[in-house]
Amino acid sequence: MGLLESAITGKKRNSSHAHVVAELGSSIVSGYIKVGTILPGDNELTQRFNVSRTVLREAMKTLAAKGLIEPKAKVGTRVLPSDKWNFFDPDVLGWRFDAGIDQTFTDYLAEIRLALEPAAAAAAALRATSDDIVALYAIAAKFDNLSHTPESIAKVDLDFHIAIARMSGNPFMRSATALIEAALAISFRLSSPAESPEMIDVIADNHLRIAHAIASRDPEKAVAAMRHVIDVGRSRIAKCLTEEQNPISSTSG
Repeated sequence: MGLLESAITGKKRNSSHAHVVAELGSSIVSGYIKVGTILPGDNELTQRFNVSRTVLREAMKTLAAKGLIEPKAKVGTRVLPSDKWNFFDPDVLGWRFDAGIDQTFTDYLAEIRLALEPAAAAAAALRATSDDIVALYAIAAKFDNLSHTPESIAKVDLDFHIAIARMSGNPFMRSATALIEAALAISFRLSSPAESPEMIDVIADNHLRIAHAIASRDPEKAVAAMRHVIDVGRSRIAKCLTEEQNPISSTSG
């Protein structure tokens, strides 16, 4: 289950392994378990989570692979600082998302999207097949629907950006789509384009410009159109965060 789907449905994976990973991972990323902490031993954790040693060990391996913890002989399992965490990992992004959205986090997310997605659009303009372009236009057409809900337009948005990542032909671009999903989940939570017909029209037109640029095999226009879409989303989120922090001043005349 992806971050956007979790944001929309509120559902979480519920296997024993997933539960242990999520409980410890979210506690670390939120700061509830501090950096440098030595985690309790196997006996205590298996009792706390009511799982077998096998499940616990696999969960610990998962958290270590995400860069959150490091086991050391005769010392124990230590919580690592955030510069070791893998923020390309969907779970880590999800836990950071759940810990609270702030301007710094959204700015960092926008920066990495600006580093990757315009390049993906440029590559798609050079490499996409005719069938790819037809499929992209079909997705773009779905934006133009004034009856969109926040859920439906977020899913169309994700499909569009994932399609471009795939059309780029670069497997690294496709692997980074968790970042796109995180940005869309934030947008879904704070301010959806589905809130007004005007916003739906704007997002439909902006994404159609990307499709046109790719279809015309113009990498420069594809880059500019993609940058514009990301910048518009970044500005909308920043405005919402400012209004949340200053509710009186944002509503006064």
